[in-house]
Amino acid sequence: MSVFSDIEKFYKAYKGNKKIIGKSILGRPIYAMQSGKGCPLGIVQGAIHAREWITSYLILEQIRLGVDCGSAWFIPLANPDGALLSTCGIQTVKGEWRRRLLLNANDCSDDFSLWKANANAVDLNVNFDACWGTGTCNVKFPASANYVGVAPFSEPESRALRDFTLEVCPQYTISYHTMGEEIYWQFCQPFFRCMRDKKYACTLSHLTGYPLKSAEGSVGGYKDWCIQTLKIPAFTIEVGNGTHPLGKKDLEDILNKNVCTVREFSACWRRG
Repeated sequence: MSVFSDIEKFYKAYKGNKKIIGKSILGRPIYAMQSGKGCPLGIVQGAIHAREWITSYLILEQIRLGVDCGSAWFIPLANPDGALLSTCGIQTVKGEWRRRLLLNANDCSDDFSLWKANANAVDLNVNFDACWGTGTCNVKFPASANYVGVAPFSEPESRALRDFTLEVCPQYTISYHTMGEEIYWQFCQPFFRCMRDKKYACTLSHLTGYPLKSAEGSVGGYKDWCIQTLKIPAFTIEVGNGTHPLGKKDLEDILNKNVCTVREFSACWRRG
């Protein structure tokens, strides 16, 4: 079994509201499942970076736990091709020319365990239209990480996440990444929105025990686009500690600190 097949099996068995929001470069579906009803409505997504696939299992457990106050759409695996490449290797990629592209982007190594990008060697979390291409670590060529793509939303995975977000109009978003046990919540908000968003960020910090951090020079992410374009609170939560890639041996600790976060955050939001 792979992380993708685990998500697919869960999705097919899920009895609640669900939707395929798009497909990856290699045609794999991107699954979304909703828990709860009413407001606040959030979007919670994970594994937009391939090597951070462990966040998919965190999100599955959050779906199992459910949301009692308000509702959330959960997208466990935003980058299915990349996650399979990272966990199962180049044999998951069809087409000799694409295999050559990916191997070249990976310094000619067949060890993709640290791979972050999609099957076009684009880092999806720098492919959003929020100061696109101006980050301090951005690169302009196919790579395992930090390649911005040929244009904002050049990739079907980032377009799927954009279009679904615009469709459901969430009041907040949470993006799960690894690692470092910290929370990012800022992206050039004006004063009053900054104060509003910091209040919610402090709630997440209290729920997880993770400190709030800033990421100077980091742009083009899903969180950044949500803050800039939708003008809503949006958060990146970095779970886990150790060395990349975190795996199932790290899941128990990640769950202990995070599995109730979305449920409790939604309840806190509802109480005001």
